[in-house]
Amino acid sequence: MDPLSLLPLARATRPSLPVAAAAAPPRSGKLRACGGGARIAPTRCRRAARLSASAVAAETPRTEDAPSPSPSGQEQFDWLDQWYPFAPVCDLDPRAPHGKTVLGLDVVAWFDRGAGEWRVFDDACPHRLAPLSEGRIDDKGRLQCVYHGWCFDGAGACKFIPQAPALGPPVHKNSKACVASYPCVVQNNILWFYPRAEPEYKEVLQRKRPPLIPEIDDPGFVTVYGIRDLPYGYDILVENLFDPAHVPYAHKGIMRGIRKKEDPGRVDYDKEGGGPIKMKVEEANIEGFVSSQERGYFQFIAPSTLVGSPFAQPQEGKKTPRILLLFFCVPVAPGRSRVIWAFPRNVGVWLHNITPRWLYHVGQNLILDSDIFLLHLEERKFAAAGLDNWQKACYVPTSSDNMVIAFRNWFRKFCKNQVGWATPQVDQLPPTPTKDQLMERYWSHVVQCTSCSAALKAMKALEVALQIASVAVIGFLAIAKGTLVTSTVQRAVVVSTAVLCFAASRWLANFIQKNFYFQDYIHAYK
Repeated sequence: MDPLSLLPLARATRPSLPVAAAAAPPRSGKLRACGGGARIAPTRCRRAARLSASAVAAETPRTEDAPSPSPSGQEQFDWLDQWYPFAPVCDLDPRAPHGKTVLGLDVVAWFDRGAGEWRVFDDACPHRLAPLSEGRIDDKGRLQCVYHGWCFDGAGACKFIPQAPALGPPVHKNSKACVASYPCVVQNNILWFYPRAEPEYKEVLQRKRPPLIPEIDDPGFVTVYGIRDLPYGYDILVENLFDPAHVPYAHKGIMRGIRKKEDPGRVDYDKEGGGPIKMKVEEANIEGFVSSQERGYFQFIAPSTLVGSPFAQPQEGKKTPRILLLFFCVPVAPGRSRVIWAFPRNVGVWLHNITPRWLYHVGQNLILDSDIFLLHLEERKFAAAGLDNWQKACYVPTSSDNMVIAFRNWFRKFCKNQVGWATPQVDQLPPTPTKDQLMERYWSHVVQCTSCSAALKAMKALEVALQIASVAVIGFLAIAKGTLVTSTVQRAVVVSTAVLCFAASRWLANFIQKNFYFQDYIHAYK
């Protein structure tokens, strides 16, 4: 069962919220993770020459201080005083560095074997700004830049410059040789980082934590993780995830709507199963909002976390089925975003144990594909109209749009319809590429997913093996004709085997292309 298919079911009386407050005090003991724990990195070095989140953060008020009001006196959301998800730890190989862009900031995550922790650095070597994400982990467990071999420890300090004479001045100890290191933590099996590297933020975890989802750490639950880059911006991503009414139409043939039987006066029905969705937005403030619905709830924890459930809160003494729909929306750059999903559930556990993770991703990527082109073009229409005119340009008269409206109000009221990028960004959308480039899966998902990468490698090997087998069988028939293969039936069996091997290789090649590279979705034929 694909938990994403339950999105249209998320309608209910809101239960008590399962998400711990973002500023909850840290727990004692070690954090659980699927690839090694991570704590706040030790003392960090900074380079004044490198423009990073640290430089921009200097212009942003600290949370401990009084928030700066906007010209209208409204409190403004501080984008730099937040934790951002980097990736599920199960998709991070501790043998190599991993680069990503988050909030306009290029960062690299790597596993520090000496400390047994993940680290997040600026993705630029202080020598000539080469990307450290293209580097390696050396035999001493340090992050090595592969341009000139400079090596850095877990604190960002340079430990070795090959070009510096051993008996010469210790130039590697100069502060300019250090890399900015950001606070990071593994929580709920996801690596999070905080985009400020100044020394005063070294212990930020003591003051503020990422949102905690207790169900993920509950041994009675299983969780499917996934990650994908998307060719539209953060606000479009959040708005779309808060719009259950689009599901039976934009994802027709993949996800079904639940026909609403109780709708007095209705005489016109459609086969998609759409209908009114009652939802009530409450507790809206700068930290987000909650929407109670007919059979569940949804909560927005600004800026990244969306969590909802299609079931009511468990009652004491009863085992209630629980499935959480959890999305982390990451602003990457203008016109680009990233979604990380996690679907904790305590039902169908046996199915989870026998279903490979990549097979879940096949269906989940198809769902994302089916509205990518719509949302990419929609974003450009919003930009042409101006986000300040969103309420005037869009006609949203029904209750099913209430969460979309609530998010747009939050984005306008507390963010002035802008993401607070950590580095200077060109305030314009990238050009629209071809549809196959917009909907490609390999770079946007497969290379970031250990399960899909492994499955793709295995399938390609099997495809080659089937092709070789088909040729080998025909060769065997030619050599053994008149000796081992004497009857018509034997020849027919050998030829059939060759044909089946070749047909299987062609089918597998088509399966690989559609599920790991590109599959078009044409709404008119669904």
